[in-house]
Amino acid sequence: MSEKSRLDEIREELKKLDISPTIFARKEIHELPDILSADEKIVYLVEGRNKINNHHIILVATDRRLIFVDKEFMYGLKVEDFSYSKISSIQYETAFLLASIDIQVTDDVVEIDGVGKYHAELFCEKVREFMSRPEEHIQSKSEPSVLDQLEQLGRLKESGVLNEEEFLEQKKKLMGKL
Repeated sequence: MSEKSRLDEIREELKKLDISPTIFARKEIHELPDILSADEKIVYLVEGRNKINNHHIILVATDRRLIFVDKEFMYGLKVEDFSYSKISSIQYETAFLLASIDIQVTDDVVEIDGVGKYHAELFCEKVREFMSRPEEHIQSKSEPSVLDQLEQLGRLKESGVLNEEEFLEQKKKLMGKL
């Protein structure tokens, strides 16, 4: 898939999620085709300002990880991603129209401000959903390999779930896939 069509696909995902990034997020959005895996889906996205350097950034929650993207004209591209299992807490604090988000990742706190109040709340909810899931549900949902399936068959036979004849029949089917 070309980079252009992947970018169009990402824009469609954002549209379906009712997310309308501002013109300030354009540089970061254009980097997403190179950052996201081909089958990685965006769950939610917010934009704001990094409290440390005051750069405009986006935070992207996907079905696999949380990604911080900072694309500045003079400073290049900075991408940090974190497994949901490494995030110990996420919270937001609202002011009049805007909010800030604090994310505790291992021994570090990432702070973003200037986030829309409504979007900050939704973003935190989405991230919390993934934080509460077991690790195996967050990882890639690809099909198990034939070897994995053969190992599973062996365990089923050993535990008595499958008899020898059933085991050999299933093994033959799997070996035919090779």
